[in-house]
Amino acid sequence: MRDLIGDIARATAFLSRLPVPERFFAGYDGRMGGLAGVFALSGLVLSLPAGLLLALLAACDASPMLAAFLTLAAQTMVTGALHEDGLADCADGFGGGRSRERILEIMKDSRIGAYGVIGLILVFGLRATALAALVETQTPLALLLGFLGAAMISRAAMGWHWQRLPSARTGGVADSAGQPAAQAVHACLASAAGILILFVLIGLPFTPALAALLAAMGIAVYFTGMARRKIGGHTGDTIGATQQLTETGFLAALALLA
Repeated sequence: MRDLIGDIARATAFLSRLPVPERFFAGYDGRMGGLAGVFALSGLVLSLPAGLLLALLAACDASPMLAAFLTLAAQTMVTGALHEDGLADCADGFGGGRSRERILEIMKDSRIGAYGVIGLILVFGLRATALAALVETQTPLALLLGFLGAAMISRAAMGWHWQRLPSARTGGVADSAGQPAAQAVHACLASAAGILILFVLIGLPFTPALAALLAAMGIAVYFTGMARRKIGGHTGDTIGATQQLTETGFLAALALLA
């Protein structure tokens, strides 16, 4: 149990900007290895505060759109917009670059362009609209479970994307951390699927949850193929973008059918 808590703490530090006590990094070499195995659990931890806020606002009959934006604001404060930054960089690079070298150059540039801005607006807008729609149709418990499910599945997709592709840029954060072990990624996917089944048993509608899972999987596969074609592998930005895109797809599909 102590090892599991330590892995979750280290993964949480890697997947967000939250300060994690130094004791969890004693003897840790910084390599990814099996750490991807707890990405889904880390997603639950990171999203629990915002998810509880969403459920509370819904229980208090708050305006659906206001509840959605407050929830996204809380989630962004917890994660530090780490994955949103990757999404914006990918949108700029994939949208504005012609060659592999130019795409990677644009993605490394800290400035944001039109594609990045549009990408962020669309993703935030879709997530907010999906959450607002769910506030109108679902119980607070189902809302919490759906929000946590999206966070969990999207972070499992990050590990899968990372493990499926070679590094596209030497010396980057993702390259330095090393490739996640296939066994760890498989364990993460299995744990995410198992927890999602538990959520369905507790109160998440089955058909919408299944559609949301399939949507997230399809987006992960498509975007991973796009990254392979355009830059020949993964970067920290494509890993973050995978999280954002799959979470958005999960929530949108859930809202469409719930």
